Amino acid sequence: MTLRLRKFFLICTVTASMPLAGAMAEGDATLGKRQFAPCSACHTVDKGGPNKVGPNLHGIIGRAAGLREDFAYSPALKASGVVWTDENLRAWIKKPMAFIKGTKMPFAGYASEAIQDNIIAYLKETTQ
Repeated sequence: MTLRLRKFFLICTVTASMPLAGAMAEGDATLGKRQFAPCSACHTVDKGGPNKVGPNLHGIIGRAAGLREDFAYSPALKASGVVWTDENLRAWIKKPMAFIKGTKMPFAGYASEAIQDNIIAYLKETTQ
């Protein structure tokens, strides 16, 4: 399957799942900030903040993955065609290496849906 065709199917999948995103639990941004703390070892969230081992996440919601010019992403992430929607963030937070095979992010993930909701709420509140 060509990269163009894979991206097309991914976009179709994201588009088809968008109505579900509104039905997600809202999460608690205050708890999410605390639960994001281990992530802050590698990521910043402030506008204009620096990249660390991972990229700055400001403006991540709705952005295509792996396209910031000021960060060296893995080839897998650059070619993924992923757009950071609630559902895609959830899958990434749950298990990054399973969501995008070949990523270089060495994080096992958070299995708890409540923690996922909280971190997504925090990112939405903080990175817009």
